[in-house]
Amino acid sequence: MPFDEDLIAEIRFLNLFNLASQQEGVKVHHDADPVLVAAAGRLYRKGITTQADGGYLTDLGVELAEHQQKALTILKSR
Repeated sequence: MPFDEDLIAEIRFLNLFNLASQQEGVKVHHDADPVLVAAAGRLYRKGITTQADGGYLTDLGVELAEHQQKALTILKSR
């Protein structure tokens, strides 16, 4: 499965979340990078975040972000 620009933007957006604190969300302002604004909206429609402009990770979002961060850690360390 090739990585397109939308997928890369969603990965970048998920990396903004601090998994050490469930109380910490992400807010994308209307004047932010349009690529990240669009990624936030797509993740919301997929049930990954609680708001179209970020918010908090859903249970599915936490699981996804944990797997993603583990994969990135492994890939960067070898």
